[in-house]
Amino acid sequence: MTWRLVAASVKGSSHAANNTPCQDSNWASPNEGDLSCPVLCVFVADGAGSACHGGKGAELAMTAAARFMRDRVRQHGFVLDDTVLFDCMQAARNAIIRAADDASLSPRDYACTFLGAVSTSTHTALVQIGDGGIVVNIGDGLVLPIVPMSGEYANMTYFVTDEDAAVRVQIKVFPAAAQNVAVFTDGIQRLAINMTDHTPHSPFFAKFFRVLAQASSQDENKLQDALLAFLSSGAVDERTDDDKTLALASLVAQ
Repeated sequence: MTWRLVAASVKGSSHAANNTPCQDSNWASPNEGDLSCPVLCVFVADGAGSACHGGKGAELAMTAAARFMRDRVRQHGFVLDDTVLFDCMQAARNAIIRAADDASLSPRDYACTFLGAVSTSTHTALVQIGDGGIVVNIGDGLVLPIVPMSGEYANMTYFVTDEDAAVRVQIKVFPAAAQNVAVFTDGIQRLAINMTDHTPHSPFFAKFFRVLAQASSQDENKLQDALLAFLSSGAVDERTDDDKTLALASLVAQ
Protein backbone atom coordinates (compact mmCIF):
# COMPACT_ATOMS: atom_id res chain seq x y z
CA MET A 1 0.00 0.00 0.00
CA THR A 2 1.05 3.58 -0.59
CA TRP A 3 -0.36 7.07 -0.13
CA ARG A 4 -1.73 9.09 -3.03
CA LEU A 5 -1.64 12.75 -2.01
CA VAL A 6 -2.55 16.18 -3.35
CA ALA A 7 -2.54 19.54 -1.56
CA ALA A 8 -2.88 23.20 -2.53
CA SER A 9 -3.40 26.67 -1.09
CA VAL A 10 -5.12 29.35 -3.20
CA LYS A 11 -5.64 33.05 -2.62
CA GLY A 12 -9.25 34.00 -1.90
CA SER A 13 -11.14 36.42 -4.11
CA SER A 14 -11.21 39.07 -1.35
CA HIS A 15 -7.41 38.92 -1.09
CA ALA A 16 -7.12 39.11 -4.87
CA ALA A 17 -9.37 42.19 -4.92
CA ASN A 18 -7.30 43.85 -2.19
CA ASN A 19 -3.99 42.73 -3.75
CA THR A 20 -2.97 40.98 -0.53
CA PRO A 21 -1.13 37.65 -0.47
CA CYS A 22 -2.55 34.28 0.44
CA GLN A 23 -2.25 33.75 4.19
CA ASP A 24 -2.79 29.98 4.10
CA SER A 25 0.03 27.48 4.05
CA ASN A 26 0.34 23.71 3.94
CA TRP A 27 2.86 20.89 4.23
CA ALA A 28 1.96 17.37 3.14
CA SER A 29 4.22 14.37 2.68
CA PRO A 30 3.25 10.74 2.04
CA ASN A 31 6.56 9.05 2.71
CA GLU A 32 8.24 10.22 5.89
CA GLY A 33 10.29 7.77 7.92
CA ASP A 34 10.95 4.18 6.83
CA LEU A 35 9.80 3.91 3.21
CA SER A 36 8.91 0.25 3.76
CA CYS A 37 6.24 1.55 6.14
CA PRO A 38 5.61 5.19 5.14
CA VAL A 39 4.19 7.77 7.51
CA LEU A 40 1.63 10.21 6.11
CA CYS A 41 1.92 13.77 7.39
CA VAL A 42 -0.61 16.46 6.42
CA PHE A 43 -0.62 19.92 8.04
CA VAL A 44 -2.31 23.22 7.20
CA ALA A 45 -2.34 26.69 8.76
CA ASP A 46 -4.37 29.84 8.20
CA GLY A 47 -2.86 33.20 9.11
CA ALA A 48 -5.23 35.48 11.02
CA GLY A 49 -6.56 38.32 8.89
CA SER A 50 -6.23 40.62 11.89
CA ALA A 51 -2.53 39.82 12.28
CA CYS A 52 -0.04 41.92 10.35
CA HIS A 53 2.15 38.85 9.66
CA GLY A 54 -0.44 36.06 9.82
CA GLY A 55 0.65 34.58 6.52
CA LYS A 56 4.26 34.48 7.68
CA GLY A 57 3.13 32.82 10.89
CA ALA A 58 1.38 30.10 8.85
CA GLU A 59 4.58 29.53 6.83
CA LEU A 60 6.68 29.34 9.99
CA ALA A 61 4.25 26.85 11.54
CA MET A 62 4.43 24.58 8.48
CA THR A 63 8.22 24.72 8.30
CA ALA A 64 8.47 23.87 11.99
CA ALA A 65 5.94 21.02 11.69
CA ALA A 66 7.85 19.52 8.77
CA ARG A 67 11.18 19.72 10.59
CA PHE A 68 9.74 18.27 13.78
CA MET A 69 7.91 15.36 12.15
CA ARG A 70 10.83 14.41 9.90
CA ASP A 71 13.13 14.29 12.90
CA ARG A 72 10.68 12.43 15.10
CA VAL A 73 9.64 9.65 12.70
CA ARG A 74 13.30 8.82 12.03
CA GLN A 75 13.95 8.12 15.69
CA HIS A 76 14.40 4.48 16.66
CA GLY A 77 11.23 3.01 18.11
CA PHE A 78 8.97 5.83 16.89
CA VAL A 79 5.41 5.44 18.17
CA LEU A 80 2.60 7.75 17.10
CA ASP A 81 0.71 9.01 20.15
CA ASP A 82 -0.81 12.21 21.51
CA THR A 83 2.55 13.42 22.82
CA VAL A 84 3.97 13.51 19.29
CA LEU A 85 1.21 15.80 18.03
CA PHE A 86 1.31 18.00 21.13
CA ASP A 87 5.07 18.42 20.80
CA CYS A 88 4.65 19.20 17.09
CA MET A 89 2.17 21.96 17.92
CA GLN A 90 4.58 23.33 20.51
CA ALA A 91 7.41 23.29 17.97
CA ALA A 92 5.29 25.39 15.60
CA ARG A 93 4.36 27.77 18.40
CA ASN A 94 7.96 28.15 19.56
CA ALA A 95 9.17 28.87 16.03
CA ILE A 96 6.68 31.72 15.73
CA ILE A 97 7.55 33.10 19.15
CA ARG A 98 11.25 33.15 18.23
CA ALA A 99 10.51 34.96 14.96
CA ALA A 100 8.38 37.51 16.79
CA ASP A 101 11.12 38.09 19.36
CA ASP A 102 13.72 38.55 16.61
CA ALA A 103 11.49 41.16 14.94
CA SER A 104 10.61 42.87 18.26
CA LEU A 105 6.96 42.01 17.65
CA SER A 106 4.27 40.11 19.51
CA PRO A 107 3.44 36.47 18.70
CA ARG A 108 -0.10 37.73 18.07
CA ASP A 109 1.29 39.57 15.02
CA TYR A 110 1.98 36.11 13.53
CA ALA A 111 -1.26 34.45 14.68
CA CYS A 112 -2.41 31.38 12.73
CA THR A 113 -4.48 28.26 13.13
CA PHE A 114 -2.77 24.87 13.17
CA LEU A 115 -4.24 21.56 11.98
CA GLY A 116 -2.60 18.25 11.19
CA ALA A 117 -3.10 14.56 10.60
CA VAL A 118 -0.45 11.83 10.83
CA SER A 119 -1.07 8.18 9.95
CA THR A 120 1.11 5.09 10.25
CA SER A 121 0.28 1.46 9.54
CA THR A 122 -1.11 1.14 13.08
CA HIS A 123 -2.26 4.56 14.29
CA THR A 124 -3.78 7.85 13.14
CA ALA A 125 -3.42 11.06 15.15
CA LEU A 126 -5.03 14.47 14.65
CA VAL A 127 -4.21 17.88 16.13
CA GLN A 128 -6.16 21.11 15.82
CA ILE A 129 -6.28 24.58 17.25
CA GLY A 130 -8.60 26.99 15.44
CA ASP A 131 -11.20 26.65 12.74
CA GLY A 132 -10.99 24.61 9.55
CA GLY A 133 -11.35 20.85 9.73
CA ILE A 134 -9.90 17.35 9.55
CA VAL A 135 -11.99 14.61 7.97
CA VAL A 136 -10.81 10.99 8.13
CA ASN A 137 -11.97 7.50 7.31
CA ILE A 138 -10.49 5.05 9.82
CA GLY A 139 -12.57 2.18 8.45
CA ASP A 140 -16.16 3.13 9.24
CA GLY A 141 -16.70 6.00 6.80
CA LEU A 142 -15.86 9.68 6.92
CA VAL A 143 -15.95 11.42 10.29
CA LEU A 144 -15.04 14.83 11.67
CA PRO A 145 -13.51 13.93 15.06
CA ILE A 146 -12.76 17.53 16.11
CA VAL A 147 -15.37 20.29 15.85
CA PRO A 148 -13.94 23.47 14.26
CA MET A 149 -13.20 25.96 17.01
CA SER A 150 -15.09 29.23 17.13
CA GLY A 151 -14.43 32.04 19.55
CA GLU A 152 -16.72 34.02 21.80
CA TYR A 153 -17.96 36.17 18.91
CA ALA A 154 -18.79 35.57 15.24
CA ASN A 155 -15.79 35.12 12.92
CA MET A 156 -13.51 34.51 15.88
CA THR A 157 -11.33 31.48 16.48
CA TYR A 158 -8.23 30.43 18.41
CA PHE A 159 -4.61 30.38 17.31
CA VAL A 160 -1.45 28.43 17.99
CA THR A 161 0.09 31.70 19.22
CA ASP A 162 -2.51 32.13 21.99
CA GLU A 163 -1.12 32.00 25.52
CA ASP A 164 -3.52 29.16 26.36
CA ALA A 165 -2.81 27.15 23.19
CA ALA A 166 -1.63 24.17 25.23
CA VAL A 167 -5.07 24.04 26.86
CA ARG A 168 -7.13 24.85 23.76
CA VAL A 169 -5.48 22.35 21.43
CA GLN A 170 -7.50 19.23 20.58
CA ILE A 171 -5.74 15.92 19.87
CA LYS A 172 -7.35 12.63 18.85
CA VAL A 173 -5.56 9.29 18.39
CA PHE A 174 -7.06 6.20 16.74
CA PRO A 175 -5.52 2.68 16.91
CA ALA A 176 -5.76 2.12 13.15
CA ALA A 177 -4.38 3.41 9.87
CA ALA A 178 -6.49 5.93 7.99
CA GLN A 179 -7.88 5.08 4.58
CA ASN A 180 -8.72 8.66 3.60
CA VAL A 181 -7.61 11.98 5.04
CA ALA A 182 -8.65 15.55 4.28
CA VAL A 183 -7.32 18.62 6.08
CA PHE A 184 -8.56 22.11 5.19
CA THR A 185 -8.69 25.71 6.34
CA ASP A 186 -11.91 27.58 7.06
CA GLY A 187 -12.16 28.84 3.49
CA ILE A 188 -13.36 25.33 2.57
CA GLN A 189 -15.29 24.71 5.76
CA ARG A 190 -18.82 25.49 4.51
CA LEU A 191 -18.33 23.33 1.42
CA ALA A 192 -16.85 20.39 3.29
CA ILE A 193 -18.88 20.27 6.52
CA ASN A 194 -22.57 20.17 7.34
CA MET A 195 -22.46 23.10 9.75
CA THR A 196 -25.69 22.21 11.56
CA ASP A 197 -24.44 18.91 12.94
CA HIS A 198 -20.68 19.15 12.22
CA THR A 199 -20.49 16.09 10.01
CA PRO A 200 -18.53 15.71 6.76
CA HIS A 201 -20.41 16.58 3.57
CA SER A 202 -19.75 13.19 2.01
CA PRO A 203 -20.61 14.11 -1.63
CA PHE A 204 -17.97 16.84 -1.51
CA PHE A 205 -15.24 14.36 -0.62
CA ALA A 206 -16.45 11.34 -2.61
CA LYS A 207 -15.30 12.63 -5.99
CA PHE A 208 -11.86 13.60 -4.69
CA PHE A 209 -11.17 10.28 -3.02
CA ARG A 210 -12.50 8.38 -6.03
CA VAL A 211 -10.06 10.19 -8.31
CA LEU A 212 -7.16 9.60 -5.91
CA ALA A 213 -7.99 5.89 -5.71
CA GLN A 214 -7.95 5.57 -9.49
CA ALA A 215 -4.87 7.72 -10.14
CA SER A 216 -1.34 6.48 -10.68
CA SER A 217 1.90 8.06 -9.49
CA GLN A 218 2.31 9.49 -13.00
CA ASP A 219 -0.89 11.49 -12.52
CA GLU A 220 0.42 13.62 -9.64
CA ASN A 221 0.92 16.78 -11.71
CA LYS A 222 -2.55 16.41 -13.20
CA LEU A 223 -4.04 15.98 -9.74
CA GLN A 224 -2.31 19.13 -8.54
CA ASP A 225 -3.49 21.15 -11.53
CA ALA A 226 -7.04 19.88 -11.09
CA LEU A 227 -7.13 20.79 -7.39
CA LEU A 228 -5.75 24.27 -8.08
CA ALA A 229 -8.38 24.75 -10.80
CA PHE A 230 -11.16 23.64 -8.45
CA LEU A 231 -10.07 25.91 -5.60
CA SER A 232 -9.80 28.86 -8.02
CA SER A 233 -13.13 28.19 -9.74
CA GLY A 234 -16.06 30.55 -9.79
CA ALA A 235 -18.25 27.89 -8.20
CA VAL A 236 -16.02 27.88 -5.10
CA ASP A 237 -15.58 31.66 -5.08
CA GLU A 238 -19.37 32.03 -5.00
CA ARG A 239 -19.37 30.19 -1.65
CA THR A 240 -16.33 31.80 -0.05
CA ASP A 241 -14.05 34.78 -0.65
CA ASP A 242 -11.44 33.58 1.85
CA ASP A 243 -8.11 31.88 1.15
CA LYS A 244 -8.58 28.16 0.55
CA THR A 245 -6.38 25.22 1.46
CA LEU A 246 -7.29 21.59 0.89
CA ALA A 247 -5.02 18.58 1.37
CA LEU A 248 -6.28 15.09 0.48
CA ALA A 249 -4.70 11.66 0.85
CA SER A 250 -5.89 8.12 0.12
CA LEU A 251 -4.26 4.80 0.97
CA VAL A 252 -4.13 2.85 -2.29
CA ALA A 253 -2.63 -0.37 -3.66
CA GLN A 254 0.77 0.09 -5.25
